[in-house]
Amino acid sequence: MSDIMRPISFANLIEWSLGEYKKQGSVFGLDQSKFYVNRSGGRFVTPFGDKIASVVGPAAGPHSQLAQNIIVSYLAGARFVELKTVQKMDGEEIRQAVAKPCINAEDECYNCEWSTELTVQEALDEYIKAWIAIKVLAVEFGLSDGNDFAFIMSVGYDLDGIKLPKMDAFIEGLKDASQLPLFSGSIQYLKDHQDLFDKVDQAVIDSISPQVCRQVTLSTLHGCPPDEIERIAHYLLTEKKVHTFVKCNPTMLGYAFVRQTLNQLGYDYIAFPDKHFLADLQYGDAVGIFTRMLAVAKKEKLAFGVKLSNTCPVDVKRGEVPSEEMYMSGRALMPLTINLALKLSRAFDGRLPVSFAGGADAFNLKDLLEAGIGPVTVATTLLKPGGYMRLTQMARETESLLGKGGRIDVAKLEKLAEDTIADPRMQKRWREKVDSRKTRSELPLYDCYKAPCKDGGCPIEQQIPEYNTLVARGDYHEAMRVIAIDNPCPTITGVLCAQPCREKCTRLDYDTSLHMRDIKLMAADRAQDAYISKMTASPLKTGKKVCVIGAGPAGQAVAYYLRRNGVEVDVFEKRAASHGIVRYAIPSFRISEEQIDRDYRLVEAAGGGFHFNANPQFDPDDLKKSYDYLILATGAWEQ
Repeated sequence: MSDIMRPISFANLIEWSLGEYKKQGSVFGLDQSKFYVNRSGGRFVTPFGDKIASVVGPAAGPHSQLAQNIIVSYLAGARFVELKTVQKMDGEEIRQAVAKPCINAEDECYNCEWSTELTVQEALDEYIKAWIAIKVLAVEFGLSDGNDFAFIMSVGYDLDGIKLPKMDAFIEGLKDASQLPLFSGSIQYLKDHQDLFDKVDQAVIDSISPQVCRQVTLSTLHGCPPDEIERIAHYLLTEKKVHTFVKCNPTMLGYAFVRQTLNQLGYDYIAFPDKHFLADLQYGDAVGIFTRMLAVAKKEKLAFGVKLSNTCPVDVKRGEVPSEEMYMSGRALMPLTINLALKLSRAFDGRLPVSFAGGADAFNLKDLLEAGIGPVTVATTLLKPGGYMRLTQMARETESLLGKGGRIDVAKLEKLAEDTIADPRMQKRWREKVDSRKTRSELPLYDCYKAPCKDGGCPIEQQIPEYNTLVARGDYHEAMRVIAIDNPCPTITGVLCAQPCREKCTRLDYDTSLHMRDIKLMAADRAQDAYISKMTASPLKTGKKVCVIGAGPAGQAVAYYLRRNGVEVDVFEKRAASHGIVRYAIPSFRISEEQIDRDYRLVEAAGGGFHFNANPQFDPDDLKKSYDYLILATGAWEQ
């Protein structure tokens, strides 16, 4: 797989989206069941005046770089898209400067990349293509009228660079794309191919505005002097006439606070010197700049605020990425960012607009909105399993809170900052059992992933995703068939399993892990007896015979698999019934005799011969006269 992003034409975007949707019910792999529709009619009014149907979207990063990424983000629920940052260094020059792989999101996220690897012109083209495509696809798929979302551009990193002709053309092109050949050409394509659509007509196409966005996030590198930051913000407000949010670094909190906080939460292994804390924008300087820029913005009738926060610069100590320094984000950044938001909100009595990133996810999004913070962009959570579908969850769960923007409630923010530090989910140890979900087994060539609950989580590698899906559909009989392929004790494990699979469950990053044990038991309770009634013994495929000593869970499993595969099996057990420790040591209030017997009947129906109350004083040599193989499965008993 190439690491080079390759744009595709506008015509290809549209035809691919519509073709895949009609054939497979998905667009770029996102199933239509995950398309987000705001059914309440509520809207969040951004500080820039946009009325958007959800408060969340991708931050300037890997999910907002190519047009197809932005389209999928919208379909999944993103209605505020922070476009990937552009700067004077672009294209091949920056590709050569960034070592790969440049992102590690196993838990907290680390990266060693910065702005788009496209050229500035290519980035402009991608954002315009995405803008127009969303306008018509939203209507075609019945999601909205196409006017429920907003883009915000992101530029950096110095004033001279931002003033370059290619950067100026980028800003002006997004402010008004009407004179750009790509815009007019894309509109003409839609007019010439209306037959591709069922719901998009001439009126929809004519209503597409060329004003893509008139707001910008100013991103500056660590160490950027405060007067440079102020000059850029002033330039964007007064000469470019765009709403401006300045992205702030968590280093503004001071080295001692950041070090103490990360240590307290178990991230003491994250190493960083104090150089960035000394060189970055200081809190006192920031308050002065923001006060002056609020006044400038008011005079220009524009909005000014802050984006919190940028990543935190740290040292590479464990080979996380191929670099000497990297940038930390994700859940380890959340307690820092929320405290920076609180510090600035106190200084401005809640009147400084704050757009949030820095560790936001489904666990804290509601609380951020309740405190008056928004809109919110995310990156690390989208790099976890589930990807863009996490946007669907976040959009749906916060739909009722739309319209709650405005002045920040400092008291609520204070409580949120306290609760965040105290939240067990913020502790590193919350996910320490998960460790890495990467498999040690070989991945298929074309379907290059495996479910970690099954591969690495389950000792017998049950088909957990498959039977979970079947139970969710109510197809208990098929679920039972799938379970019985790998498990001779469905009911027992449905009651007693320790569920190591839960420690690998991908839902841990955005919800709680599933109780796979309960799901398995649901299938067993509803379908195991029927499954047993239809079983027939497999024809014998060999003249070899096997003797198994012990009818505990291990002996049951041996008998079940051998007999199912056409081998004659006899099981000898000194006790009066099967399943050893499970039946004779575990109390009945944990598992009943009836439940154990149900699993015994499953193995018995496979065709094995069982001999209970057998003499435990057996002679292996005598048994070998009648059997070709002898298996000792005497279990966990101690004499």
